[in-house]
Amino acid sequence: QLQLVESGGGLVQPGGSLRLSCEAPGLTLAYYAIGWFREVPGKGREGVSCISREGSDTDYAASVKGRFTVSRDNAKNTVYLQMDNLKPEDTAVYYCAAGTYGLSVWRYDYWGQGTQVTVSS
Repeated sequence: QLQLVESGGGLVQPGGSLRLSCEAPGLTLAYYAIGWFREVPGKGREGVSCISREGSDTDYAASVKGRFTVSRDNAKNTVYLQMDNLKPEDTAVYYCAAGTYGLSVWRYDYWGQGTQVTVSS
């Protein structure tokens, strides 16, 4: 079973930045589009951003456009989510997933365990 591993979450003040990483030890992420999702207790899992296999196409949810940047380094088998100007409403567990390009949960077959991001003063 393909397993992804997220890292880089934590506590940050409003206006601050974090960079999340998504790795898959022993497996090749370059074969997949990668999506980033977030989930708050009591709400559904929301698509935040996605990037195509080669990195030529990206998409963002309206709520994060202009603040978040997704990128990938296939040589390092790693995908990143740079999050700037963070807001309290960005607080959630963030997941990366491997599958086909798009912001819908159903497009992705393989998921990580998630990393907590908390934006608070």
